[in-house]
Amino acid sequence: MTKKDDVFNEVIKKPSDFKFGATVANAFDDMVERSVPYYNEIQRMIIEQVCEFAVPDTNVYDLGCSTGTTFLNLDPLVDERIRFVGVDDSKDMLQKCTQKLKEAKLKRPYELKNADLHQDFVIENASAVVLCLTLQFVRPIYREKLLRRIYEGLNPGGVLVISEKILAEDSLFNRNFIKYYYDYKRRNQYSELEISQKREALENVLIPYKLSENIKMLMEAGFGHTEVFFKWYNFSGFIAIKN
Repeated sequence: MTKKDDVFNEVIKKPSDFKFGATVANAFDDMVERSVPYYNEIQRMIIEQVCEFAVPDTNVYDLGCSTGTTFLNLDPLVDERIRFVGVDDSKDMLQKCTQKLKEAKLKRPYELKNADLHQDFVIENASAVVLCLTLQFVRPIYREKLLRRIYEGLNPGGVLVISEKILAEDSLFNRNFIKYYYDYKRRNQYSELEISQKREALENVLIPYKLSENIKMLMEAGFGHTEVFFKWYNFSGFIAIKN
């Protein structure tokens, strides 16, 4: 059963940076559904596109796999010879992911790795890689290196699918989009205290880029074809293909 997200509903006397620990892991599924506009639709769109490119006897990676939602949505739709590889730096998230995959009786080969995306780790024989609300948490000086590593690990014709919180190209629109986003959270029953405390906790951890900056990084990493498939104010989804 999914726990309701009440991580920030009481006054935090000693604020600290946001962490994907046990408390967040247990409430994460509710958190993203109430905090990310059209989250379930974004998930569906990611799955559709991965299905187009996932090839038998290759790996599909989810970097920042959190509680395994993407794999569970993807599993019934792709060939059973495709191997899932989930990577997350939070042991608590991976524990929750393991629990959900076992409860779903996942039969295909899969591996869950506890690894830091800022460090070197192997991506190999990949037909698809997913970064669902993950790149925004990678420190800026490491993002280009990570995208190059993904590019190198993808097979020719492989796909990288990204969903991300972004900045507007213009500061005026950016202020408005953030305002609309907080209105969205209020509609989903988050209090002013929860909104303000989470914003403070994320301030030094979640660092969004403009959509144009993300596309530029992808092109510089080697990807020849990119396209935006989703946009809602300060959230976007985009896709890149390795030639």
